[in-house]
Amino acid sequence: MPSGPRPRVWERSRSRFGRSCGGYRTAMGGDPQRRPAGPAVRLGIGALFVSVSSVLIDLAGTTPGTASFYRCVLSLPLLAVVAALERHRHRPLDRRQLPAALLAGVFFAGDMLLWTRAIEEVGAGLSTVVVNVQVIGVPLLAWAIDGESVPRRFVAWVPVMLLGVALTAGLVDGGAAGTNPVQGTIHAVLAAACYSVFLYLLRRTGTTGRPVQNYFVVIAAAGLVSLAGGWLWRGVDLTPGFRVIGWLIGVAVAGTVVGWLLVATNSPLLPSHVGAALLMLTPVGALVLSAVVLHERPTVLQLIGSVLIVAGAYFSGNRLRGQRTDRARGRRRPGRRSP
Repeated sequence: MPSGPRPRVWERSRSRFGRSCGGYRTAMGGDPQRRPAGPAVRLGIGALFVSVSSVLIDLAGTTPGTASFYRCVLSLPLLAVVAALERHRHRPLDRRQLPAALLAGVFFAGDMLLWTRAIEEVGAGLSTVVVNVQVIGVPLLAWAIDGESVPRRFVAWVPVMLLGVALTAGLVDGGAAGTNPVQGTIHAVLAAACYSVFLYLLRRTGTTGRPVQNYFVVIAAAGLVSLAGGWLWRGVDLTPGFRVIGWLIGVAVAGTVVGWLLVATNSPLLPSHVGAALLMLTPVGALVLSAVVLHERPTVLQLIGSVLIVAGAYFSGNRLRGQRTDRARGRRRPGRRSP
């Protein structure tokens, strides 16, 4: 009985099956050209989880050192479990990456201490908006140090975002919430500088293939620096009570573990300006939550400023499906398959 056509039929079936599996792999992030879609969504979800932190810290009503120290310490047990799983599946953390991770922890501690103080001085929602001028700092650091290209539209939107910061901070109409809006704005801007360096280093340490272990080191270092820095600046309460601990457990789980773990593992997979733009979901969520939970009511100019910052972050981010700049050079796009 002739069997000639069967191999061709089998090959055609296998080809169809292979294309189907290829589509599945593409949806799961296997195609390098489509991969950023998954990390972008996960990073955006992480940014929304981080937005909960400012409201919970405001409800805790404790000193910057106490809030920063406990949000790190309370998150370490959960992070240790996830880091141990990563160590079991992959190699242990390379010791050569420790200095960068430790330095990232120092800047994260500086960000937490200054930002927590700014929450009291300028309000939970607006302080989170101002501190997110990192959308300017992170791409500039990647450009200056790594030579990563920055889109022209990003440069064009920088003055708009700076104007938005001034309006949001209430520097024009004096309508900011909190006890000391001007000083709070200064603290928020200084926190933004620390925040930018932290995000840049977090993104670089995450490219080693062991992002969770790196992040565990970052948080451990941030906890120690927060304890020392907080002790010198407004003190650290080692027995703050169950009410404060309860709110800070929420900060640790929602913000430090779930939120920042998603940011740490997905930001290395995206261009720096795209990751920075997606993190602007954090102030959006913080503004909404602070209005609902804390009854903070921004003025019209402050709302306009917030819109300018968020719009600038979105439109300066170019395309969310853009490739990583440092990996895209020299890579040929696959041509269309002929029918």
